[in-house]
Amino acid sequence: MKTIDELKIGFIGFGNMAGATAKGLINSGLKADNMYAAAGHFDKLKEKCEEMGGINPCKSAEEVAQLSDLVFIAIKPNKIKEVISPVKTILSGEKHKTLISVAWGYNFDRYFEEGILKNDTHIICTCPNTPVSINKGIFVVENKHSLNYEEYEMIEELLGRISLVIPVETRLMDVSGTVCGCGPAFADLFIEALGDAAVMYGIPRKTAYRMVSRMLEGTAAMQLSSGKHPGEMKDDVCSPGGVTIKGVAALEEKGFRAALIDAVKAIQG
Repeated sequence: MKTIDELKIGFIGFGNMAGATAKGLINSGLKADNMYAAAGHFDKLKEKCEEMGGINPCKSAEEVAQLSDLVFIAIKPNKIKEVISPVKTILSGEKHKTLISVAWGYNFDRYFEEGILKNDTHIICTCPNTPVSINKGIFVVENKHSLNYEEYEMIEELLGRISLVIPVETRLMDVSGTVCGCGPAFADLFIEALGDAAVMYGIPRKTAYRMVSRMLEGTAAMQLSSGKHPGEMKDDVCSPGGVTIKGVAALEEKGFRAALIDAVKAIQG
């Protein structure tokens, strides 16, 4: 089996999520010229591949499948059957290919129930988020997959270069994708709003955003390293009768927690 640095990595679909993944992998030390990508508009794809350091643009999913050892399926869900079914033989286990799906709403069983892939295909389904582009993302991975031990170890190491890898049960894939994939937009809204408050009191906007983003990064890093309950961390900052608890009380009054819970409920339906 090839080492990670020797792998030929392909992307069928090269939108924001695939581009973020490729960028993170390149940042981690993998070579752009060992990567291949296909997308709907070849001219735009070619330009994007050049900007990312020389990824090889391909004119078809078939070309990517032929050239790659490991293939990311990164196309829109409504196009998967149309694009992937014609190349399912090339992507099969018989051809020694390993697949990673990042397609929203597609779990392991669905690929086979709909006849999109051959039964011997080696695939794992995932939900990543865009911070993988700076090697600080999350890849939620479905527990049910068809990889062998060596393939799973390789995938875990590869994705671990750009993310925290979190295995979950199939039934939790959708909500995990919502929290991890949509969550960055909620965090961006928080950064913008707290930044606006800082600007209102005289802090320059660029400085305000840097302050808030660093505060959020540091707080998250503390929680990850300590494993402490976030409520306990909040209490550590809230002195009795102090200013922080007054701010927390104002957020509670405005339904801060409920708004976030409702956002997830709105997506989950």
